[in-house]
Amino acid sequence: MGAAVARTEMCIRRGVSEVFEAFVDPAITSRFWFTRGSGRLEAGARVTWYWDMYGASADVTVAAFERDRRLVIAWPTPVEWVFTPRADGSTQVVITASGFLGTADEQVAQAIDSMGGFSFALAGCKAWLEHGVELGLVADHNPDAHVG
Repeated sequence: MGAAVARTEMCIRRGVSEVFEAFVDPAITSRFWFTRGSGRLEAGARVTWYWDMYGASADVTVAAFERDRRLVIAWPTPVEWVFTPRADGSTQVVITASGFLGTADEQVAQAIDSMGGFSFALAGCKAWLEHGVELGLVADHNPDAHVG
């Protein structure tokens, strides 16, 4: 068996610049994914993302930054976003996570969990950018695990 990879994608009916910005500006990303971030994603940046409801945080390092095209972070494994403009003015976003460690079964479990989380992020982004609705997908995924 090869290394496990998680991949999810979504068409978001907004222009590529607006969709890209939603993932690099924590003031926007916090509307659909994490609760806050220590800074914008940009070339070489190292930021911290927080999910306050779970008492969790993650240090993220930007490994590649191609405005409106591609974003790669280390979290700690690689995660890549590819933003493709469509003829109708919408954007196709593909997120791929890789580099999972452990046994084959552990890698598959991590990939499935990762794909689920990134699917929530894409669906939440779509709802926010297209309709101005905060779905609360990440917080509602496991409300019994909230702290405080």
